[in-house]
Amino acid sequence: MTTATPLSNNTQLSGNESTKSQEQSLYQSSGAIVAAIVVGVIVIFTAVLLILKTYNRRMRVRRELEPKPSKAAMPPPLGPNSLSQPPTVTFIPVDIHLHDR
Repeated sequence: MTTATPLSNNTQLSGNESTKSQEQSLYQSSGAIVAAIVVGVIVIFTAVLLILKTYNRRMRVRRELEPKPSKAAMPPPLGPNSLSQPPTVTFIPVDIHLHDR
């Protein structure tokens, strides 16, 4: 037992369906915009990481190929012992008692 719907209801449904399709298209377009923003952020983040990685490699290679500072680059010690090795300091404790046998 089905009954036919009146024409007035059909016109209301078509108008209601058009607003639903507009809302649905708005939701879909906003979802597409959000997805595009997320993909853009991921692409930018990946690009920044790759740029930093290549920069780090270049700086590491530059540091490894750079000549290391030699001991001659240090200023020589002043005084009469300038040509010999730098003086060493030795500590002799005073409170050591040696026993004679």
